[in-house]
Amino acid sequence: MSGAVTIRVIDFETTGFEPPAEVVEVGYCDLIQSDAGWVVDRPVSYLCGASEMPPQVRAVHHITLAEVIGLEPFDATHLFDFNQSGVFDVWAAHNLDFEAKFIGAVTVPAICTLKAALRVWPDAPAHSNGVLRYWLEDQGLLTLDHETAMPPHRAGPDAYVTAHILKALLAAGATGKEMVAWTREPRLLPICPIGKFRGKAWADVESGFVRWMLGVPDMEADLKWNAQRELDRRAA
Repeated sequence: MSGAVTIRVIDFETTGFEPPAEVVEVGYCDLIQSDAGWVVDRPVSYLCGASEMPPQVRAVHHITLAEVIGLEPFDATHLFDFNQSGVFDVWAAHNLDFEAKFIGAVTVPAICTLKAALRVWPDAPAHSNGVLRYWLEDQGLLTLDHETAMPPHRAGPDAYVTAHILKALLAAGATGKEMVAWTREPRLLPICPIGKFRGKAWADVESGFVRWMLGVPDMEADLKWNAQRELDRRAA
């Protein structure tokens, strides 16, 4: 990226994992390029109206139905209408595929910090927002205000944490152009996550098992992509 850039980092809390589930809380935090480098702005969050609040999702974010009854439902233009929200150049989220389900088509380039972190830090103990936060902090690669980052599993604090992870990715040398390209591809998994080879590097997985993965009709698309990538590597 060149010139002044603003990246809007987004996080949603919802009533379920797939639409027609509803967004019940929106959080965003802008990462702004300045003369002093990348600066994380204060997070913004607001609740949205919903018709139900299943206990299994309420147990994650602790938002009650009483808190959102009568509020305006989620409207993506609050995030992406330049005239209303202010100009930004890129939007980002951790596991961006999830937020994208609730937004629909967007012309602004996107960065998935999960996909980027899998490539930049394949040896991290895990790649969730919270694990990356503390792992990077322990290494002196991330510094944030702990009060602003709390509580977890709320949209504003989680967007704030993701903005700091994105800042650390940029500091590690990942470019905006690279991360946008990685976001368009499946997740690059550093280890095999299934079966008897779970936790093993792909190079240590038997070829027969890798080929078996490709033949399973309902195997997750990202897993098949990684299996094919490993077979291509061996063929080369």
